[in-house]
Amino acid sequence: MFTCRAVHSVTGFCSCRSFAYLTIKDRLPQILTKAIDTLHRHKSEFFEKHGEKGMEAEKKAISLLSKLRNESQTDKPIIPFVEKFADTDIWNQYLEYQQSLLNDTDEKPRWFYSPWLFVECYAYRRIHEAVIQSPPIDDFDVFKEAKEQNFFESLESITALCIHLQELMTTIEDLEENQLKNEFFKLLQISLWGNKCDLSLSGGETSSQKTNIINTLEDLKPFILVNDMEHLWSLLSNCKKTREKVSVTRVDIVLDNSGFELVTDLVLADFLLFSNLATEIHFYGKMIPWFVSDTTIHDFNWVIEQVKHCDHKWVSKCGVDWENYVKMGKWVYHDHIFWTGPHEFCAMFHVAPDLYAELQKAHLILFKGDLNYRKLTGDRKWEFTVPFHRALNGFHPAPLCSIRTLKAEIQVGLRPGQGEQLTASEPNWLTTGKYGIFQFDGPL
Repeated sequence: MFTCRAVHSVTGFCSCRSFAYLTIKDRLPQILTKAIDTLHRHKSEFFEKHGEKGMEAEKKAISLLSKLRNESQTDKPIIPFVEKFADTDIWNQYLEYQQSLLNDTDEKPRWFYSPWLFVECYAYRRIHEAVIQSPPIDDFDVFKEAKEQNFFESLESITALCIHLQELMTTIEDLEENQLKNEFFKLLQISLWGNKCDLSLSGGETSSQKTNIINTLEDLKPFILVNDMEHLWSLLSNCKKTREKVSVTRVDIVLDNSGFELVTDLVLADFLLFSNLATEIHFYGKMIPWFVSDTTIHDFNWVIEQVKHCDHKWVSKCGVDWENYVKMGKWVYHDHIFWTGPHEFCAMFHVAPDLYAELQKAHLILFKGDLNYRKLTGDRKWEFTVPFHRALNGFHPAPLCSIRTLKAEIQVGLRPGQGEQLTASEPNWLTTGKYGIFQFDGPL
């Protein structure tokens, strides 16, 4: 069983009063309760579709989720997966690895005393197991309603963003290079702050975008702690200038949340194509429902369809264009079981070499969100000043950039004293989502 060699300190554990501990103790039971409630509210629908089998399946799924909630709240041992799925063996091997790290060979990993990244991912994989163990409702997404609610409650902001994009398209050919760069930076920042809409952080409660984010960008600039946008511009504009040598410029976006954030990512992707900074965009989402609001292929297609059928003609045009990009192969959606596995990204080369090889085809990879950052850096307790490149621990398929609002107790690549100064003035600065980063790793 391959695992990364830890190069610094230890992975964050769910110690008492830590953000990790509160996630497992408080937020996870809240998320499980909402999932149980969702299943219960769909009881009549299951009966209409599947008869008594649907009713029995609903009861079984609720029973399994209730059991999971009890295990997590009472710090029970973490148990292996039983239902056969594409990644069951990988997960169970990883459980064995976690047990091998314990001093007592008879001891089992437990909810409150295991690495946070592992425990949190394990919890969502167990939620999925509860559903797939309950046919014929085994394809039901317990988070679907929350994701759709986020979209509809953010519709005013989505409309403003799509109109802004269409207005930009009408003038883009007349823009000087510096003006084009400024528009690129503006859409990057919109994509960054869209990452605030995270339903796993809010315990599944509504987390929509209700203000026009475009109007707030200038006020939010001081909260960008690491700003490597110039590196992204330099890389992509150089690719554009040398396009005759290399006919394709490929940007990969490893997605995070559906709903409003996904729209900000699609708007950015549209701009990259229309401005000729990229010729094709590859999106990576989750194969299974994950961390409440993470994007699946269903969410990806659903959002495009909703935008396409919007009443405003310029918003609708965005949806039509996006659908055409998919049909033409200019936008390609991928999913891979690795993204919902237990491993940090430095293990990808060995655990999922096919995915690593696919990412190597990109000229630039944008990793959206907090979970991706935790997996990029191994979720270890790095010093704030440790270089990003070092924290990646050998993960370098292509030039990459993390675009993330901070919602976990980890951050590297800060200036000396920057983290300590923030801690002194705002003790919870790492976890509120108030601050953001554009953190680049690649040739400068």
